[in-house]
Amino acid sequence: MEYQDIIKDWKQKKFRPLYWLEGEEDFFIDRVSSYAEHQLLDEAEKGFNLTILYGKDTDWSTVINACRRYPMFAEKQVVLLKEAQAMRDLLKLEAYIDNPLDSTIFVVAHKQGKIDGRSKMAKLIKEKGVLLSTKKLYDNQLPGWVEAYVRDMGRAISQKACILLVDHIGNDLSRIANEIDKLLVNLPAEKKIDEGDIEKYVGISKEYNVFELQNAVGQKDFTKVMRIIQYFAANPKAGPVQMVLPALYNFFAKVNLIFGVKGGEKEIAAALGVHPFFVKDYMLAARQYGAEGAEKAILLLQHYNLRSIGINDSGVEDEELMKELAYKLMC
Repeated sequence: MEYQDIIKDWKQKKFRPLYWLEGEEDFFIDRVSSYAEHQLLDEAEKGFNLTILYGKDTDWSTVINACRRYPMFAEKQVVLLKEAQAMRDLLKLEAYIDNPLDSTIFVVAHKQGKIDGRSKMAKLIKEKGVLLSTKKLYDNQLPGWVEAYVRDMGRAISQKACILLVDHIGNDLSRIANEIDKLLVNLPAEKKIDEGDIEKYVGISKEYNVFELQNAVGQKDFTKVMRIIQYFAANPKAGPVQMVLPALYNFFAKVNLIFGVKGGEKEIAAALGVHPFFVKDYMLAARQYGAEGAEKAILLLQHYNLRSIGINDSGVEDEELMKELAYKLMC
């Protein structure tokens, strides 16, 4: 079950006595927990029927006693156990999970891992309640997730704006969602989010960013590459060398993979593990550099990455280091 499915059921007043939220992606767990805390009960009901406990500050008996209470002046009560992974005697909740109270909605937020799926506890959770098991999204899944998130809000986002956002923020769904929410507050209801909006409200230049540098290097557009490097030098937070070099390395590593792929754009996207929107950029770079040039680029980037952290380097400024690398890559 996806986190949206749980919230959808709740909106339709469909409840189970237990919701166990676990895994690597905090964003999904936080969304369900937040809805349980703020939306399941109205303000008048919360005073008597909302209990929030923290794993590091509570024990199994306190949790079970809270769950076994009956609601006051309401049909349901909500017991929310946050940071369940920090609770030392968590497995002792098994007795309650085996026989939960229908009038209690017990929500357990267990981050940074999962319980053993072979255990009796795990089997009881699946039998008696709902298990939400989350994992981090792969990089190639992020653009699609952003588009879906914006679409669920009744809005739209251009592919370029989507890529800018993902490329700048990375795999941090909470931060991406916060930036999108900020955009939607500031933009007219019918406005499609574009790269200009990203530049204005998120602070990412639509012309001077790592994504544009990567494409300019791939196209061997020396003038544009130098212009972006100079912008990064004047605005260090926009493109620190420790972020730029790994991005370029990953780019050429994927370019190098193309030479072993049989098929068209669909097959290449699958082999590289990237969104189809990116494929043409990688294919263009493959034509520009060839297999030998892509391998040379990877070796150069390894060398300059070491220099950027002070290994075999005499203290060259980041701007000069990047210009030197760019020249060797494209010439």
